[in-house]
Amino acid sequence: MAKDTPPRWDRRMQQRLARGEAAALGELYDRFASLIHSQAQRVLDDDAAADAVTREVFGYVWENPDGYDPKQGSMKSWVAKVTHRQAVLRLRQTETAAYEAGGGDARDVDPAQAAELEQKVRRASAAARADFIVTSMPAPLRAALDLAYHQRRSCRETAEDLGVTEEETRRRLRLGLQLLSTAANTPPDGRAL
Repeated sequence: MAKDTPPRWDRRMQQRLARGEAAALGELYDRFASLIHSQAQRVLDDDAAADAVTREVFGYVWENPDGYDPKQGSMKSWVAKVTHRQAVLRLRQTETAAYEAGGGDARDVDPAQAAELEQKVRRASAAARADFIVTSMPAPLRAALDLAYHQRRSCRETAEDLGVTEEETRRRLRLGLQLLSTAANTPPDGRAL
């Protein structure tokens, strides 16, 4: 299969959504709802807002199935991009509304406050990208990172638990950390900050 050819499931899902199959939306929801919600939650730090973004993302996908361009990546990546954009938009709207509620005018935002908001958006975006990277990475890398960092296992213990050599464990950890390090540099849509 050519590199620019999307997986069969992605192509079929896009076609089904374009035909207006409600069952396709349900299947997409089952597959990506937790990813979307956790990514939005990470950006917004608000469960109700994350719920709203999740609904908005699925509404957008339902209304715009042709917005998915298989040449740009997987359906999962596209959904993550839509989620990221919507969550950041909501965060900016919330911060602007809070500023205006405090008696300020959004057009007269103090440069320090604007910089603080942008920094908050960047931190939240990096955290959301890290979550996306972890959920998207191959299971062997994810398992090695989980054992070594979340469960605080040594390299030897991690290798034993995984049934691989210590060298292979180090390789998996190194690759997993390299992937995670990109979270601070590149958003899910591939554009540098």
